[in-house]
Amino acid sequence: MKDVYGYIRVSTERQGVKGVSLEEQKDAIERYSKQNNLSIIHWFEERETAAKLGRPTFTNMISLLRSGIASGVVIHKIDRSARNLRDWADLVDLSDQGVEIHFVNESIDMAVRGGRLSADIQAVVAADYIRNLREETIKGMRGRLKQGLYPMRAPIGYLDKGGGNVKALDPIKARVIKRMFKKYATGEYTLKSLLRYARDIGFTNLKGGELSLSGISTILNNRFYTGVIHVRTTGESFSGKHEPIVSQELFNQVQRVLKNKTTKGKGKHNYTYSRMFTCASCARSLIGEKQKQRIYYRCHNCPGVSVREDSIEASIKETLKYFKLEEYETEEIENARQKILTQDEEFLDNERKALTMEQEALDSRLSKLTDALIDETIDKELFLKKKNQLIHKMQAIKGRFSENDRGISEIRRQKALELDFYKNAYLDFQNDWPEEKRRVLREMTSNRSVERKNVTIELHSPFQELCDIKKECFGDPYRGRSRTLGGKKSRRDTFRMKLDEWIKKSPAEGKQTSP
Repeated sequence: MKDVYGYIRVSTERQGVKGVSLEEQKDAIERYSKQNNLSIIHWFEERETAAKLGRPTFTNMISLLRSGIASGVVIHKIDRSARNLRDWADLVDLSDQGVEIHFVNESIDMAVRGGRLSADIQAVVAADYIRNLREETIKGMRGRLKQGLYPMRAPIGYLDKGGGNVKALDPIKARVIKRMFKKYATGEYTLKSLLRYARDIGFTNLKGGELSLSGISTILNNRFYTGVIHVRTTGESFSGKHEPIVSQELFNQVQRVLKNKTTKGKGKHNYTYSRMFTCASCARSLIGEKQKQRIYYRCHNCPGVSVREDSIEASIKETLKYFKLEEYETEEIENARQKILTQDEEFLDNERKALTMEQEALDSRLSKLTDALIDETIDKELFLKKKNQLIHKMQAIKGRFSENDRGISEIRRQKALELDFYKNAYLDFQNDWPEEKRRVLREMTSNRSVERKNVTIELHSPFQELCDIKKECFGDPYRGRSRTLGGKKSRRDTFRMKLDEWIKKSPAEGKQTSP
């Protein structure tokens, strides 16, 4: 029995459940393999059009076939393998190297001249079919555009109403987008401050996830909100039938601000800590002012609440003094960071192994179920019922694979970010750039307030916990070098031990120790 791969593909998600679905292709390949004494050692499943180059699963399969791990591949039909001639040429090259290419639906022997000719003709016909299909699709899309209809997915702020219908306004998000345009047009907002505003009110992207900085930029540059459909690939614009969210004048004003063509009012200053601190009494933001060559931050609602900028600087440095690290402390933080990544990788590998075992067990049960149907020991109705149950379980496992990957990636990203901030916070704040100072404050502190002339700054988790490590272990962070080598070694060991305790409280460690 020869070891071969099984390759199945659908062009769209809809094809996955209708027409020549993945399930139907797989059933046909399994029957063919059983009849021809072939053993499927691995399945390659792809949901990509064969008209495009660079299908990752197909490319990976071709590479493995060249390495000789399997003797060949079984594909449902020629047009499931390739509708572009370059991919077909790769399959032909494999056949020339002795790799067996089997097509279930076509009785073609690629090893003989006549079979090769027949397969080449069908591949050319498939390539021509997809070219014609693409041209007809483009014609249909241009026809819709000329009618003022947008044939793609509705952008944020609009709702899809089905093919051939005008995009409808999203009653909630459309108002938010208009407000964002108005705010940015004033010149008082940056993309980052607009992003914070959007996140604070729970504004999400099309997938329901958190909006990104590039997402804000895309919204502000999208002419669709003015009632115009602009096609970037061709540079053409069409008048849309959908209701505009913003006027052309407001859109143009936003573009001028984006291109820095607006001028700020006379005497306006952007002080480093403006609106970064609040009044402890009324919770309003403190505004920066310059008096007698000094910068003050005052509350315009509560008399007497005023603090000089150098006092704020001193309070921040006092808060961050435990983040001024010695060389060996920096090394231990980097070692701890690598340890977290290693633990995440080990946890991910164990999860994958467990999921793979479950998947193999389900594959085995599905194979036995198919054998029972062929041997007529069960009827078709019971077979379909049992098979659907197994397929649903297999899909659930695939979902768990994806969730596992995303979860570990998020843990890795977050923990690495936290340790990088811990390691670089003090040096970043020493930078003369106001942007860096504000960034450090936003990322690491949660409560920044002023009561009369007293400044209060609180670190949020996990930076408070990381700061406590030095407080507990070393006391005064400005003490010089250890008096003895043994003393320095003891401090390093203690620091490492505390970091290990912090690592055990991380989300990754919590998952590993849970039953």
